[in-house]
Amino acid sequence: MSLVKVLLLEGDGIGPEVVTEAVKVLSLLSNHTDLRFELERADFGGLSIENHGKPLLDSVSKLALESDAVLLGAVGGPQWDGLSLECRPERGLLELRSDLEVFANLRPAKFFESLATASPLREELSKEADFIIVRELIGGIYFGHPQSVQIDNGVRRGVSTMVYDEQEIRRIGAVAFEIAQSRKKRLVSVDKANVLDVQRLWREVMNELSRDYPDVELEHYYVDNCAMQLVTNPSQFDVLVTGNMFGDILSDTAAALTGSLGMLPSASVGEKTGIFEPVHGSAPDIAGQEKANPIAAILSLGMLLEHSANRGDLGNLLTRAVDDVLAAGYRTLDISTGSRREKLVGTSEM
Repeated sequence: MSLVKVLLLEGDGIGPEVVTEAVKVLSLLSNHTDLRFELERADFGGLSIENHGKPLLDSVSKLALESDAVLLGAVGGPQWDGLSLECRPERGLLELRSDLEVFANLRPAKFFESLATASPLREELSKEADFIIVRELIGGIYFGHPQSVQIDNGVRRGVSTMVYDEQEIRRIGAVAFEIAQSRKKRLVSVDKANVLDVQRLWREVMNELSRDYPDVELEHYYVDNCAMQLVTNPSQFDVLVTGNMFGDILSDTAAALTGSLGMLPSASVGEKTGIFEPVHGSAPDIAGQEKANPIAAILSLGMLLEHSANRGDLGNLLTRAVDDVLAAGYRTLDISTGSRREKLVGTSEM
């Protein structure tokens, strides 16, 4: 029997709702497999601001480090938009990622045939799509210095700095090359090397690293071209690797394949505890209304099983279960097209 310690950070908006459904799946697995889960909950994000005055307590970060995995819901909401950047819920997420040193964010994008009508892309463009975006997560413009808004001669001036050193690039590149080796042996590195010095370094290091993986075909795409290719010919991709900001944007673009962010899971991994969270935000406009799609949270749990419990077989089982439910016509509002063949259900029934 294996014990997996999971810290639940439900967060804000629909976060508690979708995490609740994922925990139901954990309970089912505990009853029918040799895995047992020790669960602990803690305040995080906006909830932590309201209860403790800051989005991430040191004690919560310590709990995360002592856990095998963190299952996270979502953070943020309009009630905290007026706070300074250092005090907003999203800052807690950045701090948690940094504390746990989860430098690699893995975001798979898989076309579910039963959702073809929910996607804004024509089915013939996206039906073969099955790729993964490897995003560097604790460097780049979100963490670089200097960062400030200053007043210069009466004019406000904002500065954010994109910084990567070759060790950071090599580290995330190695993860991407190894994933590519386990798939179709094709890797696309996404940059803006034609205009940014930091991105020229990115490309140079990726080329150097490719010598260690001669069985993997490496290509380079500028980020603007890659964005266009994702929505015009997504099936050409297998593994993509890119920096923090570009990965943030491109992985949300990949939601077009499924028609909803509510379908996309993610895993953030490094040398310590992994963080597993749906790609969608806190969706405060539908919070508490039984409208949230729990599938991304459940698929994120599948990634937790693969990466933190070494049970990829159970992760695959969850993916097949989701596929079966979608094929049977069950839909939450975000992936419904109004077809008579669909069965519109709420969060818990899905």
